Amino acid sequence: MLPQRSANGVLILVLGILSVTGFGILTGLPAWIMGNTALDQIDRGEADSGERQMVVIGRFLGMLMSGILIGAIVICVLAFGAMAVYGSRQFR
Repeated sequence: MLPQRSANGVLILVLGILSVTGFGILTGLPAWIMGNTALDQIDRGEADSGERQMVVIGRFLGMLMSGILIGAIVICVLAFGAMAVYGSRQFR
């Protein structure tokens, strides 16, 4: 039996941790995407199942920080839009 290839668990975990420590979406999205791919490979038996826990944690951290940052951006855009509409009404 051939040895299974790595699922890049360590890399995904590091990217997830970096997303929490300040790199945000720059490392969060790659952790999320790579984590999904790695989990599919593990489920199909193409990658080392021993890395599953690292992949899941790294993917979760990437998803969490990406979601928080995207949500914050949406809230800021809506808030600035509301302020622009409100501000333009005062000057009529």
